[in-house]
Amino acid sequence: MFKKLSLRSRIFITMILLVVIASVLIAGVTIYQYREQSNDYHQNRLERKEDQILQSIGYVLNETTYEPSTKNLGHIFKDEIYKIADVQNVNFNIYDLEGELIKSSKPAFEADSLSNCLDAEVLNSLAMSSARRYVEEKRTAGDNYQASYTYINDPKFKPIGIMNLPYFEDNSFNNMELREFLIRLGGVYLLMLMAAIVFAYFISKYITRSLQTVSDKLYITGLTKRNEKILLKNPTEEIGKLVDSYNNMIDELEESAAKLARSEREQAWREMAKQVAHEIKNPLTPMRLSVQSFERKFDPEDPKIGKKVKEFSKTLVQQIDTMGNIASAFSNFANMPAQQKETLNIVSVTKLALDIFHEPYIHFICDEEEIIAKVDRTQLIRIVTNLVKNAIQAMINVDSPRILVTVVSDADKVKIQVADNGVGIRDDFKDKIFEPKFTTKTSGMGLGLGMVRNIVENYGGTISFTSQLGKGTVFTVKFPKE
Repeated sequence: MFKKLSLRSRIFITMILLVVIASVLIAGVTIYQYREQSNDYHQNRLERKEDQILQSIGYVLNETTYEPSTKNLGHIFKDEIYKIADVQNVNFNIYDLEGELIKSSKPAFEADSLSNCLDAEVLNSLAMSSARRYVEEKRTAGDNYQASYTYINDPKFKPIGIMNLPYFEDNSFNNMELREFLIRLGGVYLLMLMAAIVFAYFISKYITRSLQTVSDKLYITGLTKRNEKILLKNPTEEIGKLVDSYNNMIDELEESAAKLARSEREQAWREMAKQVAHEIKNPLTPMRLSVQSFERKFDPEDPKIGKKVKEFSKTLVQQIDTMGNIASAFSNFANMPAQQKETLNIVSVTKLALDIFHEPYIHFICDEEEIIAKVDRTQLIRIVTNLVKNAIQAMINVDSPRILVTVVSDADKVKIQVADNGVGIRDDFKDKIFEPKFTTKTSGMGLGLGMVRNIVENYGGTISFTSQLGKGTVFTVKFPKE
């Protein structure tokens, strides 16, 4: 899906995603940093409390009248443990070296929930620790719980007991601070995102503006028209190379178009010359044969010589007329008269064009009395008569011939249709039907439909047809009213 987006959309989405990803990463790093700081804070606080309690215990051991030993710890700290706990504002427990509870600073009903004997795992971990200290971490009731175990030493640094300090982590303040910070950070991120959207929009538009100009020019570039070059102020290096390539292509395209047009014109004249030569040879052959036959059979003493001369002259005149018609047809095709836009009623002019035909199977249909358009009267009549003539010539060997001519107003255009039920047009002829020298008839030059198309296209219109072999053909001409 992303590959189908435009370059501008890709740049826009990419910049927004970068801002969003950066915001998420910063938020994640912030949360991680807060948690690390909280862990460091609780660890340092536990160590400080532990040191303070050990210092107080050491002070009591130095001042007591009892011998500092494991069996006397219960007597030594009978009351002192509560004083120390009250001063340090924390409860702690004293175990002997075997892990049996000796004394706890907690009230009696809380002390009942304490373990009277430490686990062997705690004792082994404490004994194997080089720092002679072990911290047990647990999670209870959704809060983190730590318990530190440290040896109690007598004045001679001999272990005589184990001090246990339970510590519950209170993160409510840090969590509140974190939430407030994230809310403020979220507001900043929201502003950044809005600013990034606006910034990405203008940046993507600026980056792709030159590319859009090139794209628009490429879209309207055509071989048969004059194309404009692209002129950009201060383009980037890449865009500048692209524009230079396009401008060079336009120069080459114009040169190629000129060569192609010249070649097409030369080819068209060659084809036209061949067609003219071919069409002129057709009447010349019977003329030559007639002259040769007349020369062999000419007898001034023949009583029917006058009749034969008259027939000979008639034959020559017919062939000369044929050559004249050929010359006129090519002249009309090659040099169309200038178009004159007259305000005409298309309905009445079409009827007038049909008046020259006397075939009873030609019918005219129009639901409107008047359809006004600006066209040349002569050329409109030429369009209708040529299409109808072609339809008539397609009626050979048709049992019930029918030609239907319709005129319809189609929005801002006029549509003229000539439909017949004649022989139709073969599929392999459909692509050639408008070629000037193409014809499927045994006579004629095949210039009619080519001339009709030239007239229609000069008015900005279109001509098309549909045909089924053996069923008939429908020619449709559309041209604007103005």
